Amino acid sequence: MATTEEAAPFVQAFRLAQGIQGESALVTARRDAAMQNFAALGFPGRKQEAWRFTDLRPLTATPILPDSAPGIDLDETFIAPARLSVSSFRIVLVKGCVAPKLSCMTGLPDGVWMGSTAEAAQTRPDLLETAFDASDNAGAQPLASLNAAFFADGFIVAIGAGIVLETPIEIIHVTRSDSAVSWHTRNAIILGAGSQATVVESAIGSGPGWTNIVTSVDIGEGGKLRHAKVQNESIEAIHTALIRATVARSGRYEIFNLTLGARLSRQDMHIALAGESASFALNGAYLLRGTQEATIAPFVDHQAFGCKTNEVVKGVMDDRAHGVFLGMMAVRPGADQTNAHQLNRNLLLSREARVDTKPELEIFADDVKCSHGATVGSLDEAALFYLRSRGLDEETARHMLVEAFAAEVIDTADLGDAISSYLRRQLQAWLDGPKNGI
Repeated sequence: MATTEEAAPFVQAFRLAQGIQGESALVTARRDAAMQNFAALGFPGRKQEAWRFTDLRPLTATPILPDSAPGIDLDETFIAPARLSVSSFRIVLVKGCVAPKLSCMTGLPDGVWMGSTAEAAQTRPDLLETAFDASDNAGAQPLASLNAAFFADGFIVAIGAGIVLETPIEIIHVTRSDSAVSWHTRNAIILGAGSQATVVESAIGSGPGWTNIVTSVDIGEGGKLRHAKVQNESIEAIHTALIRATVARSGRYEIFNLTLGARLSRQDMHIALAGESASFALNGAYLLRGTQEATIAPFVDHQAFGCKTNEVVKGVMDDRAHGVFLGMMAVRPGADQTNAHQLNRNLLLSREARVDTKPELEIFADDVKCSHGATVGSLDEAALFYLRSRGLDEETARHMLVEAFAAEVIDTADLGDAISSYLRRQLQAWLDGPKNGI
């Protein structure tokens, strides 16, 4: 099979890669097949509909090859800004690999397994199996294929049937490098029938590296996962992530996605509502400055009777920032009484800021309730005048209006006090950041 020119350096690096010590022959074979798929596809481009609004030149101009340097020592103070204010179980990944000294996995209830992907490759291959997808080897998702070829570690959380885990789980990705290298992590979250859990995932760091994350989510019958993701990496960084989720009968997946960092970022979500009465909720926001570009691209596939989806995503763009929302909801034949709604609202704070928004519906069933919409506007001049007339200076008044616009989506997401407070802290830090570009 022919290799594209841009893929050639990665193919060469792959020949020198070691994989995970003790991994099965099956995993090694999957790596080989995934690399062959990426070699043939190369990086996605603007000629592909799903990528036509995303400028990947920061990623493709120079090959960003996997990091071969050893990990670095960090202390708790570095990860403190990404921590919840309540006790939690915790996995910290530094440069793509789990850091045991910073993690906290003691005291887990019976029936809960939590650890690194590398560990699972040796001791729990049954759990590692859930982190793979056939499209890694034969699909049109080249970044996922590249991840499958190069991943060195990641996290796996598996919760047995009927377990309600009250303590939240924190996942913290830390990237630090002076040069442009990449880290590929492969993860899985597995909930058995009737189980419930909350996962708070964040990405922080410094330097110009590229983080490429693939996470599989499997929610059993009647299970419920609440998942908050915060991407706040260095303004020099590149961040791409894909969530593949399958939700069984009466299961529910709730995710809050907050994008603040990286010069270029993209969060894809492929959600399969595979069982009757399964449901999905997406709330989130992207807040961008300078020349940042961020894409949020959820695809929700309603495959069964009576499924529900509700999406509300807001964007705030300042300076010359560019936001992209690509939302697709599909309703398959037989998925009658689907109830699906999608809304993207955007606020442009400068004349040079841009947004491309494309909410779509693809319906092949008759008895459904579906809607989609998008808005783009600037700050309400009447509200701004009202606040100024009450003695506030213009900067403070603008600050208050932007905060109210973005915080609304946090308040309506019903995430609980601890997570809502954490997200508000992240939002406030962004608002208090540079006012004239990054």
